[in-house]
Amino acid sequence: MRVHFGREQLRAEWKRAAGCLGTFDGVHLGHQAVIAAAVATARSESIPCVLATFDRHPASVLAPERCPLAVATVGSNLRRFESLGVDIAVVLPFDRATSESPPEAFLSEVLQGALHIDRMAIGHDFAFGHQRAGTPEWLADRVQTQIVPPLMLDGVRVSSSAVREAVSKGLVERAARLLGRPFAIEGVVVEGLRLGRRLGYPTANLVRSSPQITPADGVYAGSCDTPFGTFQAAVSIGLRPAVGGTERTIEAYLLDYPGESLYGRALELGIERRLRDERSFESLEALTEQIARDVGAVRGG
Repeated sequence: MRVHFGREQLRAEWKRAAGCLGTFDGVHLGHQAVIAAAVATARSESIPCVLATFDRHPASVLAPERCPLAVATVGSNLRRFESLGVDIAVVLPFDRATSESPPEAFLSEVLQGALHIDRMAIGHDFAFGHQRAGTPEWLADRVQTQIVPPLMLDGVRVSSSAVREAVSKGLVERAARLLGRPFAIEGVVVEGLRLGRRLGYPTANLVRSSPQITPADGVYAGSCDTPFGTFQAAVSIGLRPAVGGTERTIEAYLLDYPGESLYGRALELGIERRLRDERSFESLEALTEQIARDVGAVRGG
C-alpha cells in the first residue's frame, strides 16, 4: 500500500479509482465493511482502491474540549488499511479551513480532482464539508456511491464510541468483538524503576506520544510483537499502589522473552482479557506471589 500525507505532492497516475472516505478511528468492524465495499468495487473494475482519511479527529479542531481520545494511532490505522486490501491511503490534514470548505469543493478538488475517484463507499453516518452538509445522500446524488448501513453486534451499533466505552471500563473482550481483533496500545519503551527486575519479572514500560484511550486500571493478559518474535504478556495499567506510585503507568512482562534490550523501541501490546483489578499488597513478597499467579493465568490462556 502506498501512503501519501497531504495532497500537494500527490501525482495520481491512475485515471479512475474506487474510494472510501472517513475518519476510521480504530478501523472497527463497521469501518471494515465500508473499506471492503470500496475494495470489492475496485477489484471488480480493475482499478485501484483509494482511501482518504484525516490526520486527526475533526472534533480536535471544531470542539477540542469535547474531542475524544483516539482508539488507535494513525500508524496503526494505516497498517489495518493495508491488511484490508487498500492500494493507496491519503492522510489529509484537518484544519479550520477544511471544516469550512463546502462539500462541493472537497468533492471536485480532492476526491475527483486530485484522487480521480468516481466510485465511492461511505458509512451511513459520515458527513463532510461545512456544517456536515456532505451527507451520504448528498454524495450519492453526485457520484456513484454505496452507502454502507450500520453494523449491529449484540443489539448495539458498532462505533468508535462503543469501542472507547468498552475499553475505558476494562471490557477489553467486548472491545475486541467490536474491533474484530484485540484492542492495542502503542508506545515506546523507556526505563522505569526496575522494580520488576528486582522481583524477577522485568517489565517493558511504555510511554505514548499521542493521546489514546487507556483500559481501566488493572492487570490484563495480552501479547506483544517485538523484533524478536511475538510473546504472551502480563500487562499492568495503573498507579502501582503497592509501591506508592503516583503516576499512571503501562508495564508489560513478556513471558519467555530472551532478554534483548527493548529500550527506545516502539511496541504494540494487544490487550486480550482482563485478569483482575489493581490493588495494594502488604509486602513485596505478597506482590511477587500475585505476579506469579498473574503470569500463570496468562500462560494458561
